[in-house]
Amino acid sequence: MVRPHPLVPRRWAGSHIDAWLAGALAVASVGYLLALPAGGPYRPVTAGAILLAVAGPLALLWRQTAPLMTQAWTSSIVALNAAAGFPNGFLDWPAWIALFTCFDVGGRRVRTIAVLIAALGIAGYAAFAPGATSAQLPGIVVHFLVATVVGDLSSRRARAAAAEAHRAAQSREQALIAERLLLQERGRLARELHDSLGHTVNVMTLQAGVGRRVFTENASYARQALSSIEVAGRNALDELNRLLRVLHPDKGEEAAQPFAPTVADLQELVDRIRMTGRQVELRTDVYELTASSARAVYRIVQEALTNAVKHTATGQIRVQVEQTGPQVRLEVTNECVPSDNRVPGHGLVNMRERARLEGGELEAGPVDGGFRVHAVLPVGAAVPT
Repeated sequence: MVRPHPLVPRRWAGSHIDAWLAGALAVASVGYLLALPAGGPYRPVTAGAILLAVAGPLALLWRQTAPLMTQAWTSSIVALNAAAGFPNGFLDWPAWIALFTCFDVGGRRVRTIAVLIAALGIAGYAAFAPGATSAQLPGIVVHFLVATVVGDLSSRRARAAAAEAHRAAQSREQALIAERLLLQERGRLARELHDSLGHTVNVMTLQAGVGRRVFTENASYARQALSSIEVAGRNALDELNRLLRVLHPDKGEEAAQPFAPTVADLQELVDRIRMTGRQVELRTDVYELTASSARAVYRIVQEALTNAVKHTATGQIRVQVEQTGPQVRLEVTNECVPSDNRVPGHGLVNMRERARLEGGELEAGPVDGGFRVHAVLPVGAAVPT
């Protein structure tokens, strides 16, 4: 159930309608007094009568910030004006407008108090007004009902508009969250494609080139290179099928599981690079890693090796992965002549992103005698994005 909107303080100056309304009713009240012919049951117009005629409407300036105070003030002016023996004129209008406001912006408590104040104002007018007031009671009842009913309808309309705006805001927020999740998933799949298939294609290309060059002199090595290309190609197809099942899962198939390498798989990765003719040294000292951390270590080493064989043709590559307390440190160093003309690609960006998603950090850049990739990752689970 949507409750009535609370009385939020607002400066009356922010509502020009209230200022114009108060001024118009004040002018109308004073004009009515001045135009009323002398005689009758009422006292002659004095400065006090004009003061009361102005004081009642001016209370509307605060009807939005203090509706109950405005209701009490305008109702009191009506009763006081009647007790002083002056004609009512337009003085009851501010009281009805204040009652409307209480029903428009107030809850049950505010409405109940407003009704009691209005009833006391009506009783004071009926008790002190000169002459007979019974003929005016039907009009008073009608004004009372109109003020309360219209105020309640306005409140319901405001609540409905606020609820609709809230639902629209929630819908936009949910759409933004869904879009953000979609972009994150696209980024993850793009990294998987780049790191897995990109690495495999690069290695297959290098192995094919080596096999072609030594095919005549060393047929055995060429056959070994072709066998390695075949294995790498099958692994790439398996990885591609896994990613495709993630994107378009079949109802009858079991959900595809993400690639879950271990540190032991680094040896196979290094052997694949050695088949391209490069010297690779691997040292590992890891005893406990979560699946997420192990996958991040594998992908970072994989991308670092891919960049090494892609951008340099010779030089030893050293891979070191060790666990120290709650952290795992990995370092891939490629002995080469650093180039200042290297254009940054997606590889370094993906490695840094993988490290960040695990709650770690990665540095990559030229060092003395080569190029180094250094990362520090927590052993625990990945941090949420």
